[in-house]
Amino acid sequence: MVGKYEGGCLCGAVRYVVEAEPINERICHCRLCQRAIGAAFNARLLFRIDDVTLVGRVETVHSSPSLKRGFCSRCGTTIFSKRESAGIMGITSGSLDDPSLFKPQLHMWTASKQPWVRFDDGLPQHPEAPPA
Repeated sequence: MVGKYEGGCLCGAVRYVVEAEPINERICHCRLCQRAIGAAFNARLLFRIDDVTLVGRVETVHSSPSLKRGFCSRCGTTIFSKRESAGIMGITSGSLDDPSLFKPQLHMWTASKQPWVRFDDGLPQHPEAPPA
């Protein structure tokens, strides 16, 4: 059975639906994610861009040459990060209507994690990007 993931921004101006299983589900502790999300880490589900239906006005910013981040132009909620060259989009778990659907598989870029973050979930930890 294919999963269905729905969500959107705080004000409701942006909505999305994904009717596919995630490629992976990860927690990133890199400084770019920390700044973009405004929190200690980015918990995100990775999908193929073609599987995501997005409705509403989003603004984007390049946080690195190949990564574009999207947020609601009205309330500022970060919704996604996208690598168009790879055809993938990371949806923020906090923007899901039901964030409990997020099932993290690992922590990455833990070399940049905040010192007060403690891991007790038993998930694999990678100081930088995990192996391909």
